Amino acid sequence: MIQQPGVHLFDSDLQNLFNLKQHLQEFLNLDAETLDLKLKIGMQQMAELGHKDFDWEEATTFYRERVKELYLFDLGAWHLSIHEGLGNMLMLIADNAQGQVLDFGGGIGTHAIGAALCPEVKQVTYCDINPINLDFVHYRAKKLGLCEKIRFCSEIPEQESFDTILCFDVLEHLPDPSQQLLQFHEILTPKGKIIVNWFFYKGKNNEHPFHLDDPQAIDTFFRTLQSRFVEIFHAYNTSARCYRQWI
Repeated sequence: MIQQPGVHLFDSDLQNLFNLKQHLQEFLNLDAETLDLKLKIGMQQMAELGHKDFDWEEATTFYRERVKELYLFDLGAWHLSIHEGLGNMLMLIADNAQGQVLDFGGGIGTHAIGAALCPEVKQVTYCDINPINLDFVHYRAKKLGLCEKIRFCSEIPEQESFDTILCFDVLEHLPDPSQQLLQFHEILTPKGKIIVNWFFYKGKNNEHPFHLDDPQAIDTFFRTLQSRFVEIFHAYNTSARCYRQWI
């Protein structure tokens, strides 16, 4: 039987997505039953907060200050619910990540950890505006012995370029995702790759009130994507796509 590319890097760790539930329980000082309850209702509570408080004019403040630890439960529940798809995403990262890696809007850090475990990766820059996310992922990195390979910041470092850029479940939260693509294009090395996904959909019952679904902004996004990047085929069953720059 042919082994899937990258699977050997994670082995049994892939089965629990790098000890996510254990890290959440320890970091938040919760018992297992309470954590399971908070994960069960986390996505619903995040949607309710979005309906109540989200405003595109104050989006940065919303994610930096309002969501607090609730976003950990929302993201944790989401990652645990898409176990197979996330595993495929991690193996896609393992196939392509190298050199200096930027994980933009890294959330609960599973992708950054996956990249840091890749032997071709020199360093991962985890970037997220939520201070609780930053603290949690730093805790995870310490538990996994990866602090020397992952650095942490709330903004993309200036005057730096990256060989690999990761951006998962972020672009739909930005008022102008095409501008973010242009920034990625600018800071990506000539032979570098970006691995991204998006979800421009508010949901059938508006369960994702903080997702962009403006047709004009989305049209601009795809025109920008197609004019700057070329897709690299992969066979994994995941929403993530891999691109290189037009040459």
